[in-house]
Amino acid sequence: MRKAMVYLRDKIAGTLVEDENGYSFSYDAQFLASVDAEPISLTMPLSPLTYKSNVLFPFFDGLIPEGWLLDITVKNWKINPEDRMGLLMTCCKDCIGAVGVVAINEEDQP
Repeated sequence: MRKAMVYLRDKIAGTLVEDENGYSFSYDAQFLASVDAEPISLTMPLSPLTYKSNVLFPFFDGLIPEGWLLDITVKNWKINPEDRMGLLMTCCKDCIGAVGVVAINEEDQP
């Protein structure tokens, strides 16, 4: 299982998880309760429910570099181009736009 924190304008917006069943995304309860909460994507409106998918959500997949930049990423970090979650967690910590994705290391969890 791999997890990542999803940030919107440097605030924790939610958690993205990849496990044997696919992918899930859930908004953080404090984020949902804030007065300035807004969805990370129009395809994922604010909701306390967990979004689930067999494939990486198109919004997140769209954050991953393409073309020559993807080629450089795959070569330098030795990541399989089919490993979309791995690419997302490696390349999208500080990507263009308001959303960032930061890997959560299980070893760091209490």
